[in-house]
Amino acid sequence: MEDVRERVSRVIAAQFHVPSQRITEAATLDADLGATSLDRVEVVMSLEEEFAIDISDDQAARLHTVADVLACVTANVGRLKPDGLRSGAAGNWR
Repeated sequence: MEDVRERVSRVIAAQFHVPSQRITEAATLDADLGATSLDRVEVVMSLEEEFAIDISDDQAARLHTVADVLACVTANVGRLKPDGLRSGAAGNWR
């Protein structure tokens, strides 16, 4: 099974249309990976779907680097979602 870092990298690479080699923890979403504000919203939505988590607007606003994204996803995995399901409990069958 893929670990969190691999899954985050895969989502970012697909969303920003960049090779996975460019996805490093130090890479900035805007300057290094060329993300627009719409890309940033879409990657947050993709990460929420991939990990069955909720990322608040406040958390999303603080995502500047891949390391920030990893920390945010890691912090949110395992928390209870508002619908009462534990993140990931709905089954991530991909």
